[in-house]
Amino acid sequence: MKSIISAQQLLTLRGQNALTLIDATSGPTGRDKYKLEHLTGAIHIDLEQDLSAIYDAKVGGRHPLPSPAQFSGVLGRLGITEESLVVIYDRAAGTNAAARFWWMLRSAGHQATYVLDGGFQAGKRAGFSIAKGFEVPKSVVPYYFSEWQLPLISMQQVEGLIEDPDSLIIDVREAYRYLGESEPIDLQAGHVPTAVNIPLANNLEQNGLFKSPTALRAFYQPILCNRERQKIAVYCGSGVTACHTLLALDYAG
Repeated sequence: MKSIISAQQLLTLRGQNALTLIDATSGPTGRDKYKLEHLTGAIHIDLEQDLSAIYDAKVGGRHPLPSPAQFSGVLGRLGITEESLVVIYDRAAGTNAAARFWWMLRSAGHQATYVLDGGFQAGKRAGFSIAKGFEVPKSVVPYYFSEWQLPLISMQQVEGLIEDPDSLIIDVREAYRYLGESEPIDLQAGHVPTAVNIPLANNLEQNGLFKSPTALRAFYQPILCNRERQKIAVYCGSGVTACHTLLALDYAG
């Protein structure tokens, strides 16, 4: 399987002991939506508490990564081990926190990690059973890893890319935020100098499902491969939705 799994594929995995199903619905009402209904067996994770370090947003951003030790503890609490097959969904086509959790697991070295195409809604339409309340995971020892294995870039390094003609900085937010016409979340509007705007909506069909790997390759290849040497950085407002484009690029091969 690739990094995206269909609802029909998920149905065939029901009952497997290795399957760990994760509901990553985030936002102020994320827990309430999960409590009201979720795919049976799915464990809820919280973007703020489980997938982010809690710092002052003025100096660390809104969703900075936790340390590997902190995330190892979260994985242990969720019952995730090296043998786990993890399938993650949210209610926004993977753009809430499903792609963020996928990136973090892959960066921790866990390869058997997939995002449900179409999210909760697709699973429900496919006939996956629905539950209410809260699932209680069977915690295990922390899933140890020493450092993030996928590339990260600091703000200082981004400043270097601005001056580098062989670099590409991608802003995945909506065009109005990139242009600074309106900023509903962050204190400062606009974008990083030289960044190009490729909204993550380009990753999806109008029905909310991911475009095919072939279609994604056809879209991104001319953008990513038009320079002899290229260093590529992807960003959003806080490091969450940028993972959706990284997921799409991985899915495209």
